[in-house]
Amino acid sequence: MSVRVFIDGAVGTTGLEIRDRLAGRPEIALLTLAESDRKDADKRRAMLNEADFVILCLPDDAAREAVAMIESEQVRVIDASSAHRVADGWTYGFPELEPGQQAAIAQAVRVSNPGCWPTAFLAMVRPLVRAGLVPHDWPLAYSGASGYSGGGKAMIAAFEDPGALEHTDTAYRAYGLGLNHKHLPEMQKHARIAHPPIFQPAVARTYRGMLAEIALPAHALPRRPSPAAIETALRDAYRDCRLVRVLPMADTAVVRIEEDAGTDRLTLRVFGNAETGHLRLVATLDNLGKGAAGAAVQNLNIMAGLEPTAGLVL
Repeated sequence: MSVRVFIDGAVGTTGLEIRDRLAGRPEIALLTLAESDRKDADKRRAMLNEADFVILCLPDDAAREAVAMIESEQVRVIDASSAHRVADGWTYGFPELEPGQQAAIAQAVRVSNPGCWPTAFLAMVRPLVRAGLVPHDWPLAYSGASGYSGGGKAMIAAFEDPGALEHTDTAYRAYGLGLNHKHLPEMQKHARIAHPPIFQPAVARTYRGMLAEIALPAHALPRRPSPAAIETALRDAYRDCRLVRVLPMADTAVVRIEEDAGTDRLTLRVFGNAETGHLRLVATLDNLGKGAAGAAVQNLNIMAGLEPTAGLVL
């Protein structure tokens, strides 16, 4: 028996990718609205209440509105927006984040899909805080670059269409310069840290892919962990995870932003200098894979009792 899935917002970048990933899977029946009915509130409400699972790929306010339209207690929701990532009553959809997180997602009625930037940050920080290697009140700085598809249709046009109003020829640009990015509450809450990190995001001229990193002065940390100790803590945290891998530092001289583009993997590496006590934690992922659509498909699989990695690229 197939599960009925309605993607509300299947015309955006993330929604289209989720739809393509689910299409053709016999265990999933995609419910769709005709283009002419997408803005018909009554027909949209009916579809939202007919599905077994609703995946919201909408701006934050529209996602909240959609949730309010769901009256059936049988409908379970995955919200890919940032509207509910720190909201009470919502389960955070990062299965590898904590022991027991996947089980919590399996039972949840409302799941918030993580953001791509928080996914990389939490994957690096949360196990180290949990293990006591990084104090919960340690000042953290988090930087990196994402493919421009993470900005949706407008940013894609800006990078690809010379006729677009906001067209740019830049190769790399920093943003979030007001230091008040909307991902900060999500990172702080789910890492269980006392202060939000100093977040330094950028976008690069590549369609998809992401490289993010955290610098740690290990010599100043209370326990002065070695690079090997940090790597071991991460490896232990993700030992049984198929989508999160920790690669040995000795195997890598260069890390590319496209390292995991086109996959649903999340790759972590630890680089260190034993003499200076300096560490660099580096994460790579696909901003549309484990950072968005792939994560939503993984959460749907878990909630529906299907193979968690079905339809994903390992």
